Amino acid sequence: MPKSSNQKLKLLYLLKMFLEETDENNSLTMSEIILKLKELGINAERKSLYDDFEQLNIFGLDICKTSEKIPGYYNLATQFELPELKLLIDAVQSSKFVTEKKSLELISKIEKLTSRHNAGKLRRQVYIANRVKTRNEKVFYNVDKIYDAIGENKKISFKYFNYTIEKEKLYRKDGREYEESPVTLMWDDENYYLVAYNSKHSNYVHYRVDRMENIKILTDERTIPDGHFDTAHYAKKVFSMFSGEETLVTMRFDNSLINVAFDRFGMDITPFKDGDNHFIIKTGVSVSQQFFGWIASLGARAEIVSPENVREDFVSMMNDVLKIHK
Repeated sequence: MPKSSNQKLKLLYLLKMFLEETDENNSLTMSEIILKLKELGINAERKSLYDDFEQLNIFGLDICKTSEKIPGYYNLATQFELPELKLLIDAVQSSKFVTEKKSLELISKIEKLTSRHNAGKLRRQVYIANRVKTRNEKVFYNVDKIYDAIGENKKISFKYFNYTIEKEKLYRKDGREYEESPVTLMWDDENYYLVAYNSKHSNYVHYRVDRMENIKILTDERTIPDGHFDTAHYAKKVFSMFSGEETLVTMRFDNSLINVAFDRFGMDITPFKDGDNHFIIKTGVSVSQQFFGWIASLGARAEIVSPENVREDFVSMMNDVLKIHK
């Protein structure tokens, strides 16, 4: 059989065919494979295709044969299983820091990591419309630039803004640029945050990445304390990424809240029994109204025991809330 001009592309087309059109539930018969190659201008014989399958197996595929009367062939080797891809899509579509446009682009790329048949199953679980999403399309580039600065051990400058009632940007510091030493990026409450060290005030601060603009990598090296920054510890003590003075707080909880306490503070806390129905924990907390709000959401099943000033501040906040609701 004479060779066509596309003959050298046969292995590549076979690779594409097996990756895009087959999986453990969808196969192609030998006749279907030969016909598809013919439509691409490539002549193929059964014997040569068996050799090609073997070459693809050596390359990393796992070409399997069905046990049907007319057998089909499919690729079993995949980088991701379908449940793993569903998990990735769930993460993308539920992430507030990813814009709707970028979410759809990412999901389209994730679908290409499996066969067309499985991609159809993934597409049926995509729900983007009416979800809360950021409006800042540059968030991906912000993340990339921050990681570059950390890798190069450099400071960054940027502008930071909030939104007004009219949905317009209101820049902090009258639009002047911030200069910070980036430490790490972390995820909290479905948002991306930059954690930076502010040498002027000798403390850690954080910023919503989707509210940062005009990020520039500076020539100055970062000024950060020696030693490892414990991201997990920082996340546990800060509530909804609102800063406050870190304080050792003792709290008393109903036994029914033990899993809530572990979810919030981690499994390394040590609960102490307090009678038959309660337990006590003592841990460092960044005291803020968000922390008080979390305690309040647990109702009469949670109590701040000490220190007294934190307990008094909580009572004061609750009284203020009661006043405006009377």
